[in-house]
Amino acid sequence: MNRRRFLQSTGTAAAGLVLPRRLLGGPGHVPPSEKVNLAFIGTGSQGLRVMFGFLSQPDVQGVAVCDPNRQSSDYPQWGRGEFCNSVRKLLGTNSGWEWLSPNDPVDLTRTVKATAGTCGREPARQIVEAYYAKQKEAGAYKGCAAYSSYRDLLEKEKDVDAVVVGAADHLHAAIAIASMKKGKHVYGQKPMTRTVYEARRMAEAAREAGVATQVAIGNQASESTRVLCEMVWAGAIGPVRQVINWSSRPFWPQGVDRPKEEPPVPEGMDWNLWLGPSPERPFHRLYHPFNWRGWHDFGGGAIGDMGCYSFDTIFRVLKLEAPSAVESSSSEATPETYPKACAMHFDFPARGDLPPVKVTWYDGGLKPPRPAEFGAKDRMRAEGMLFVGDKGAILCGFTGDNPVLLPESRRKEFEPPPKTLPRSPGNEREWIDACKGAKTVPGANFVFTGSVTETIMLGNVALRTGERIAWEREPMKASSSAAQKIIRPEFRAGWDL
Repeated sequence: MNRRRFLQSTGTAAAGLVLPRRLLGGPGHVPPSEKVNLAFIGTGSQGLRVMFGFLSQPDVQGVAVCDPNRQSSDYPQWGRGEFCNSVRKLLGTNSGWEWLSPNDPVDLTRTVKATAGTCGREPARQIVEAYYAKQKEAGAYKGCAAYSSYRDLLEKEKDVDAVVVGAADHLHAAIAIASMKKGKHVYGQKPMTRTVYEARRMAEAAREAGVATQVAIGNQASESTRVLCEMVWAGAIGPVRQVINWSSRPFWPQGVDRPKEEPPVPEGMDWNLWLGPSPERPFHRLYHPFNWRGWHDFGGGAIGDMGCYSFDTIFRVLKLEAPSAVESSSSEATPETYPKACAMHFDFPARGDLPPVKVTWYDGGLKPPRPAEFGAKDRMRAEGMLFVGDKGAILCGFTGDNPVLLPESRRKEFEPPPKTLPRSPGNEREWIDACKGAKTVPGANFVFTGSVTETIMLGNVALRTGERIAWEREPMKASSSAAQKIIRPEFRAGWDL
């Protein structure tokens, strides 16, 4: 019996003693004395970023990587200096990448500058093995496996304890649910999913599997989120009735039509695997790499990219669960992509003694009018959030950072409350500790974040239908058949959840 099967057969009852099974307990826990064996599924530019952070954790062991793309150099070069510094910090100042010269030491700075933008499963494998090179020489490390299919990885890598999902949005749900069914803990990139139905299924699967889950919503673990909650709950602006949130996204193509050209699929790329549950179409660089987020079939547009951050804060501060209605307006729409700019309006009902609240989202450069509470020196930020209450307002950064009370007179008379909320060790650390059996539940777990994701994706439903959508959360029912088809779209054969 290997370690995983032993843990599965003995760990469930013990885990249930310290944490509700629906959120965490169950199979697959790793004893605190051992490392968490991680597989990284999706190793494009964002996937590599995230992989760097996890590899540097002392109680994590990278054992496998997966991506439909073997290797290419056409990914966005997300800051050569940033990329260089990340890899240099991870591997050291004098380490080469095998695909350049396995026997000739190459200065890493020069190596990375020459290869920034190179991603895929093979570069990821080489980075992992370079990081563990000393352990490998000592015989403690068995090497890093590389797969094109996540299904093959989950079937063959029996000792993987947890997976980090860094694939495109349309693949999040399929990979996460398959992993949870195998008893793996899951850390997913944002947004949690691209559709309402997928978010619901992921939350249900997390409850059923009893594994540790977390979405990459770093601001939920921040000091700013806690300070903002404590301010509002202490009555800094009285009952909150409106929140306005604006983003400068998108900075990828939206409001465009499907390309007519059909270029060849790049060598080493399994296009069918990358399409996953989405309808079949020819390869084009307007979809991959990076640009997929603006397409209905692959991403969630601007609110899918950024609303998962800001709405997380709004949900926590105002104790929201689900909107009762959503409507939207936008610049000219196209059949397959999100518009260049839009406004969305979410109505939330009263919660206990908290009043109803309206949340408005702007993107594409749109901003709300200058608030009446502004003084002469107050300025609108490029991206931001405004909480409006009966006794004033709070202006803050996009995710709730640097909150400022308005008007100035309210700032002077309000006494900051004491710290009452527990502080976090960090978003990734919360999840790693939970994988190892910690008693605390990760803050951006799939159950909580599922509610947030359902809400922002309902905004996209209203955007695409042009209708005001009345919403009943428990039966997952919208007020129109057109909306219902977007809420639960059809998937390609073999990809049902």
